[in-house]
Amino acid sequence: MVVPSTGHTGAVSGTGLGLRQLHALDDAIERSAAPAAVRLGVERLEGAHPGLAGVLEDDADRRAVVLAVLAASRSLTLLLETDAGALEILGALGRRPSPPRGGDLDEESLRRWKAHEYLRIAGRDLLGLDDLPVTAAALSALAVDVLAASCALAATGDVVVVGMGKLGGGELNYASDVDVMFVGPDDVTGPGGTRASAALRQAMRIARRCFRVDANLRPEGRDGPLVRTLASYQAYWERWASPWEFQALLKARPVVGPPELAAAFGAAAAEALWGRPLPPDDLRSLRSMKARAEAEVARKGLDGRELKRGAGGLRDIEFAVQLLQLVHGRHDPALRSPTTLDALAELASAGYLDGDDAATLGVAYRFLRTVEHRVQLVDERQLHEVPADDRERDRLARVLGFRGSPEGTALASFDAALARCRVTVRSLHERVYFRPLLEAFSGASEGPLSPEATEARLSAFGFTDADRTRQAVRELTRGLTRSSRLMDQLLPLLLGWLADSPDPDRGLLGLRTLASSSLGSELVRAFRESAETARRLCLVLGTSTLLGDLLRHNPDLISTLGDDRALSDRGADELRGRASSSMRWRGADGHNAGLKRFKERELVRIAVRDIVGLADVEATAVELTALAEATVHAAVSALDPGVVFTVVALGRFGGAELSYASDLDVVFVYEGTHADDVVEAERVATGLLRMLKGTTPATRIYRLDADLRPEGRQGPLARSLDGYRIYFERWAALWERQAMSRARPVAGDDELGRRFLDVVDPFVWGERLGEKDVREIRRMKARIERERIPAGEDPQFHLKLGRGSLSDVEFCAQLLQLRHGVRAPGTMTALSELTDAGLLSVDDATVLREAYRFCERTRNRLYLLRGDRADALPQAADELARLARSLDTAPVELREHYRRVTRRARAVVERLFYGRTP
Repeated sequence: MVVPSTGHTGAVSGTGLGLRQLHALDDAIERSAAPAAVRLGVERLEGAHPGLAGVLEDDADRRAVVLAVLAASRSLTLLLETDAGALEILGALGRRPSPPRGGDLDEESLRRWKAHEYLRIAGRDLLGLDDLPVTAAALSALAVDVLAASCALAATGDVVVVGMGKLGGGELNYASDVDVMFVGPDDVTGPGGTRASAALRQAMRIARRCFRVDANLRPEGRDGPLVRTLASYQAYWERWASPWEFQALLKARPVVGPPELAAAFGAAAAEALWGRPLPPDDLRSLRSMKARAEAEVARKGLDGRELKRGAGGLRDIEFAVQLLQLVHGRHDPALRSPTTLDALAELASAGYLDGDDAATLGVAYRFLRTVEHRVQLVDERQLHEVPADDRERDRLARVLGFRGSPEGTALASFDAALARCRVTVRSLHERVYFRPLLEAFSGASEGPLSPEATEARLSAFGFTDADRTRQAVRELTRGLTRSSRLMDQLLPLLLGWLADSPDPDRGLLGLRTLASSSLGSELVRAFRESAETARRLCLVLGTSTLLGDLLRHNPDLISTLGDDRALSDRGADELRGRASSSMRWRGADGHNAGLKRFKERELVRIAVRDIVGLADVEATAVELTALAEATVHAAVSALDPGVVFTVVALGRFGGAELSYASDLDVVFVYEGTHADDVVEAERVATGLLRMLKGTTPATRIYRLDADLRPEGRQGPLARSLDGYRIYFERWAALWERQAMSRARPVAGDDELGRRFLDVVDPFVWGERLGEKDVREIRRMKARIERERIPAGEDPQFHLKLGRGSLSDVEFCAQLLQLRHGVRAPGTMTALSELTDAGLLSVDDATVLREAYRFCERTRNRLYLLRGDRADALPQAADELARLARSLDTAPVELREHYRRVTRRARAVVERLFYGRTP
């Protein structure tokens, strides 16, 4: 490298000898991670600091660190160019500069000192003088010194700064948020609190010139006071704290402030965290929160590049460690370290984590954190994903030490190493909670958990009886012995997936039943082909005994659970074809059995789509309606009517809004005037009821209800079209007009169905409701509210008949429809039509929809949990907890959600249905 004496396109020797060959520097640049960037950086530094190139030529140590910084960081290159003192820092990497104090301390001196110490830490890191834990601890100590100096400048007084997150763990990275909370003495309330908050805001402003300081982990977040007394923290933890806030206390560490108050806070936080057991619902909440964050990464298309929150990333390791700390740290104080690697080592040492697994996770953690450090050093930006651009990622790979070889480029080697690391981490994350349990269950002589630790971990994950779980796992293993290697790999995953279900005990029992029966080979085959099938099966079995029984009788459906296409919605023609096929080969005596099997198999498909989130509540209603229509259509066809005959759906069936618990409200219409026509129509109607209702509960396919027909149970089952016309003209009541607003032909003769609607149309829609009719509908609704809630069901949380629940929304929509002549078959469709017509405000429609969807989804899920209809939130705590888990919430939150949406809906109903002004 020949450097001219002017123009600064190269380096000029600091010895005054003029031009010289800088062979060592030139060779080092070419061997650096980013030769072009480093060469340009050297030229810029020589331009700013003439003679530096010669120094670098002669001083190998200085040359190594400067070139390493130039290759790794654009922001630090700029610092070296603009601050001559920074170059001196790199010449004394072993000496930590003292932070400014006393008269030397001001905002600018603090900022400059932080930059120099940050540079020194990075230099030692890039040269490999310090490993990851030392580097992270040094960055944390730097942040603590900045906070202390900022508090001194702002005169924050006797306030303690509590480090949270990575600061509390002593494991900051180069662009971490510095998470803090503030605790003050007892006089920090009132005017004293105002002064303290002002001083702390000033301190945060100063510190933010150096770091991203964030106080939002404090109680109530941004809405809460910036500083609290210790008593206030204790009251909050006791009454209001969420599970994630207790998890955050794992990292809480006072870092600045009076030692006595700091010690008191530490003791109080430890008592709040470790003085309580970890309820299964808390653990479930934490896992759900992590899953949502992971899903968001995947949604953004970052899963392959995300180092922190994606599958197989840093959060997998940190989360596993923290969950095991929360489960076992209450009884083992040695596990309570806020530092991830220290806690990981202690978990392995104490036998809570397999030693090899812990070692692998430790290596992966160091690698991923080092990659994250290098990504963040480039521009000191808070990034957690590797670059998408190949050139940028190649430079990152080379900075990390990867080089090309005959086997591949540096980039290819890095990409492969990162992918392997992520796969390994995710695999261990999925198994780490339950692998030691399986060793304990097997009676292995080395490394099993103690009985107390086994029980604590099982309880935290929702398995309530350790002995029963042990026996179930052993039976499950014996039932699948022909694929023991596969099950050795799968069992930890299966237990984890069961733990994610609403009732892990129920799910394990269902899985054991399937595995110990003749279906074991079917189960193993399905699991071998698709892990997603296994995951969904665990979720379904832990949700619904009903579905578990149906799968036991239809084992071929197990393999479809992981296939979204096999579960997809079926069209009407396909459903009708399947229904007819199920009856065709059985003969007349087997029609009920054939239809029942068809209905149950399709119900499994629909319910699984519902449970795993492939269908929302409205799609589920449409699919349940289509299934009912196909079943009724096949039954009518099998009865082969000798008269023109049609089945008209009413109520929810007519509105295409069936729930799992819905009756099928129908009326039967035929065309004919002869006595033989009447007899034949009655035969078909009676045969249809018998075929679908069955002769016993075990043979029931649907609850078919024809009681809405004219004259109710006293009238004939089937009525002629002319009979309906005369009845509507002479005798029909107002409630029948309301019922017929949902009329929709669903089976039998299509033309007769259309003609029936022509008869219904003037009866329902011919005249708008008068005030007398409106008053009558209101009286009828009020009577229902008073009289129809069955004994034993909680009227305060009734999903169907409670104030602001399903019936309120349905009655309100129907009244508005009949008053204004808005034709729509179902409630949700009616709300949209009323809004489009300007008869219902968007806000009111939104409130009513929200209440309807919540109540309907909750009622549907309660049916699946119980295996039978239920219309109110359970009063028993354990059943309410299972329902809440199934809906991804907590019992208290579920009840509060009910109160919130129904209260708002009732206010709309009071105004629009009852005509009452607030």
